Amino acid sequence: MTDEKQEDTGKSRPVDPPTSTAAASLPTLNFATFIFSLNSSALVQLGMIEDPMTGEQTKNLPLAKQTIDILSMLEEKTRGNLDVDEAGMLKNILYDLRIQYVKEKA
Repeated sequence: MTDEKQEDTGKSRPVDPPTSTAAASLPTLNFATFIFSLNSSALVQLGMIEDPMTGEQTKNLPLAKQTIDILSMLEEKTRGNLDVDEAGMLKNILYDLRIQYVKEKA
């Protein structure tokens, strides 16, 4: 009887993680993969690589600037908490994206 009351109250139960092939092929989520994901988004927005959804290269410079600003904010907020490799990766990605943004803006 108690079990039925819990069911009726709409309490959520833990959901098992997906076991599909697509989910199994995703990279491990960590700081580096998160930063690489944002980098890829910025490259699409700068028109440097094809949008995986449309297969087309289009530029959206305001959105690219916002993504670069997000990466910059992450660099500032995580300063002192990253290992040497993570900090270097973020610094290099930001440098490259900023240079490309300035080139595209001109």
